[in-house]
Amino acid sequence: MESPDPIASPAPPAAPTKTGWRRLTGAIGPGLITGAADDDPAGITTYSLAGAKHGLLLIWTAVFTWPLMAAVQMMCARIGMVTGQGLADALRAKVPRFVLVLFSLALVIANTLNVGADLSAMADSVSMLTGVSSHIFAPLFGVLIAWSTVRFRYAQIAKVLKWLALVLGAYVVTAFLAHPDWSAVANATFPPRLPKSSEGWAMLVAILGTTISPYLFYWQSSQEVEEQKAAGLRSIDQRRGATTEELQDRSFDVGIGTFASNAVMFFIILTTALTLHGKGLTEIETSRQVAEALRPLAGDAAYLLYAIGVVGVGFLAIPTLAGSAAYACAETFGWQQGLDHPFRKARSFYLVVIVSILVGVGLDLAKVNAVKALFASSVINGLVAPFMLIGILLVASDAKVMLGQPSSKLALGVVALTALAMFGAAIAMFVF
Repeated sequence: MESPDPIASPAPPAAPTKTGWRRLTGAIGPGLITGAADDDPAGITTYSLAGAKHGLLLIWTAVFTWPLMAAVQMMCARIGMVTGQGLADALRAKVPRFVLVLFSLALVIANTLNVGADLSAMADSVSMLTGVSSHIFAPLFGVLIAWSTVRFRYAQIAKVLKWLALVLGAYVVTAFLAHPDWSAVANATFPPRLPKSSEGWAMLVAILGTTISPYLFYWQSSQEVEEQKAAGLRSIDQRRGATTEELQDRSFDVGIGTFASNAVMFFIILTTALTLHGKGLTEIETSRQVAEALRPLAGDAAYLLYAIGVVGVGFLAIPTLAGSAAYACAETFGWQQGLDHPFRKARSFYLVVIVSILVGVGLDLAKVNAVKALFASSVINGLVAPFMLIGILLVASDAKVMLGQPSSKLALGVVALTALAMFGAAIAMFVF
């Protein structure tokens, strides 16, 4: 764990202020990556399940979760930018250590299940396109992603992840290939309709858990620290505080990333509702089944785009899932951490990444049902997230911890509303 340097070396000279288009494009980074990583193969399958099982009943969630997700992610970004530390380090000032340990344990379990489901979905997609057994591809993907995460530094990884975010456009195109009736879609979206069964409420909890997810909280704040390290701000003292311009740029970045994430969620639910649910295909066991079912219903292009998209977002999301668990554990237990470090200087941090991915490979080889695993991880996230949001609110509202730059009352209100909504959905799941 880092500590403030007693004699901090001077910060590097500020770069020339960018304006206009250069400033906007330069601002895009951590927020876009985090938003895109939210639509991992597990998320894609959860949204596909929602569309196949419930039609357009829950499509409104894609619209209403955007401002909630944006507010949460921006609050986590602000914590990282202002304190110069990751989320677990910041939470230590307001939350008992045993609670942080429980948060980290829940995150590792949920993320490992997610990694396993993601690897299975990626392998299934390539198997579908090549005819080769999926159990060959899952270990190959796992080893490649683990090696790349350990081998390359943050700046190199972030650059690749930003480009991989473009693959999400495949799901927007797929939706249009299904030729939706947009007036019917609008009527299904507004006003929102709440589920009337335990299964429906469980699906709502899973959607909230995979959209407003604890691993994104940790990853967002840790990316802010990594961005500052990449800019030459090596010590906590150098990283503390953020300018109004920096916060505005990140707000734009987070807004774009979360909008893209929720737009993709909208179009996946739409596509599967019109095709699978419309034809009575409501029971899905794998993402491969979704793609294969799309082929006769929406054509070869939709089939290929869905399959290729699963592979692309898997490469984007798995480093995020494993990395966020590693950041959470490292900050909780005081390990040296960061993707800017070589393996020998942050062994425990990287071992969490490696073990998480290897266990995920093991789940695939053991033929654990990927859809059940990802649904379980989404529900775990949906149950843990509101408790974490309380801790985030305590940090973000504390002027002392936030060095005189706490979140606004509006932001605090929106995140509090998010926590209440997630608590309410979880309670309803059990009550119904």
